[in-house]
Amino acid sequence: QVQLVESGGGLVQAGGSLRLSCAASGGTFSRYGMSWFRQAPGKEREFVAAIRWSGGSTYYADSVKGRFTISRDNAKNTVYLQMNSLKPEDTAVYYCAANFLVIRTSASDIDYWGQGTQVTVSS
Repeated sequence: QVQLVESGGGLVQAGGSLRLSCAASGGTFSRYGMSWFRQAPGKEREFVAAIRWSGGSTYYADSVKGRFTISRDNAKNTVYLQMNSLKPEDTAVYYCAANFLVIRTSASDIDYWGQGTQVTVSS
């Protein structure tokens, strides 16, 4: 059983930056594909970014491509989401997610979820 704990959310002005962290425990972190999703009020949970267990490949939603960067440090059992040039429409609860050996971009296919961290971007 993998436990995921996100941190780093907060309130930021449009154009600003935040870095989210997700600390994993309870499994062999280096064997898990990791993803970030987000959910805004009244909307479905949507894919944001993913990184393979090796860290060699990354994937992004079109809405964040060029502004967000996902990375991982397997020695620290942590995955990061660097968010730059934030927009009000990025406001959401951001969730860390994990799947053994694979990555998934559909919320219904995720094996493990964190509790989420709120990101609010003011205009």
